[in-house]
Amino acid sequence: MSRKILDESRIHPAIRDKVSALHADIVKEVQDAVAANAVVVVGMRQNLMPKHARKLLDNDNIKYKYLEYGSYFGGWRRRNALKMWTGWPTFPMVFVKGVLVGGAQDLARLHASGALKKLLV
Repeated sequence: MSRKILDESRIHPAIRDKVSALHADIVKEVQDAVAANAVVVVGMRQNLMPKHARKLLDNDNIKYKYLEYGSYFGGWRRRNALKMWTGWPTFPMVFVKGVLVGGAQDLARLHASGALKKLLV
């Protein structure tokens, strides 16, 4: 699988710095958390799906780092940087051992199949 990303040669040199710096702090914070923790859940207030993912992990006593950015009422511009970085369109974004595994439903499928425990070994 190869996700289409606009080639850097198609971005005018005058705006490359602006593109690369756009909300780079939020991307770096998530990258650092993913590097330092076996499981990371990235969510937002008022969204039930991050809560479902966290509850599944809590019920299995799986330690995780939770990062929360904004709500339905704010923070969407910053969250867009995460969506552009990962290509994942919704929250939560769940990372296991540095790999984006999807959202809450994807995590639940991994858990039900036993694959989540195998990933954590």
